[in-house]
Amino acid sequence: MTTEPPLWALHRELTEKTVRTDLTHAFHPGQPHFPAFPDEKRETLFDMARGDGFTVHLHTIVGQWGTHVDPPVHFVAGARTLDEIPVDEMILPLVVLDITARVDADPDAVPTLDDVRAWEERNGRVPQGAFVALRTGWGRRWPDPDAMANKDAAGVSHYPGWSAEVLRYLFEEAGVTAIGHEQTDTDPGLATSAGDFGLELYVLERDRWQIELMANLDQVPETGALIVATWPKPQGGSGFPARVFALHPAL
Repeated sequence: MTTEPPLWALHRELTEKTVRTDLTHAFHPGQPHFPAFPDEKRETLFDMARGDGFTVHLHTIVGQWGTHVDPPVHFVAGARTLDEIPVDEMILPLVVLDITARVDADPDAVPTLDDVRAWEERNGRVPQGAFVALRTGWGRRWPDPDAMANKDAAGVSHYPGWSAEVLRYLFEEAGVTAIGHEQTDTDPGLATSAGDFGLELYVLERDRWQIELMANLDQVPETGALIVATWPKPQGGSGFPARVFALHPAL
C-alpha cells in the first residue's frame, strides 16, 4: 500500500474543504483605466473561423491594465521589478478591511485606525506578512468607466481609497507584505483629482507591492483565507495584469 504524498494530500483536502474565489476582472478594450493610459488594442492575427489552424490575438496594453500588480519600481527608480518579486510573496494570509457601508453613504470614505482596531478585536492582530485588501463595494461598478471615476460637475472624482494612518500601521507596525483594493488608485479620488498619489508612493517606497482593481472581495471572509497573486514575469517589468484568487472556507 502506497502512502499519498503530503502535498497531494494537502491539495485534495483544499479541493474538498475550501472555496476558490476569483478576485480578478477579465480585461478588455473600453474598460475603466487610469485616464493618462491608452485603451487596449486587440487584433486577431490568426483565426480558426477564417480557416487558420489556430487562433492568436495580439494585445497592445499598458502594464497597469485591469486587475494588475504594481511593483516598487512603478514609482521608485531602481526599486524591485516584477521579476524580482519572489514566489514566496505570492501566497499570503488574506486580511479584508470592510468599509462598504460607509462608502455607500459617502464615496469619499477611507479606512481609519478604528476600522483596524475593530478587525483586530474580532480576529486578533493583523498577521505579519499578510496581504490586506480594502473592501469598499466599488468593484460593483465595474466595468462602467463613468461609474468607477464618479466625477462631479467640476470633474473631481469621488471614490474611496486608503488613508495614511492605516497604511502606516499596516506597513510599519503590523509588517504586512502587500495591499490591494477595488479602485483604480491607492489614493482616494479627491487626492488623485488634484494630482496627489502620495499614498501609492508611500507603499512602493516601502519595497512593497499592491494589486489594483480587485474583484469579488464581498465573496471572501475578513479573516482565515489565503490569497494567491500571480502575474507574468517580464524582465524589468513595472506592472502587468495579474490573476488573483482566494482559498477560504465557505461563507
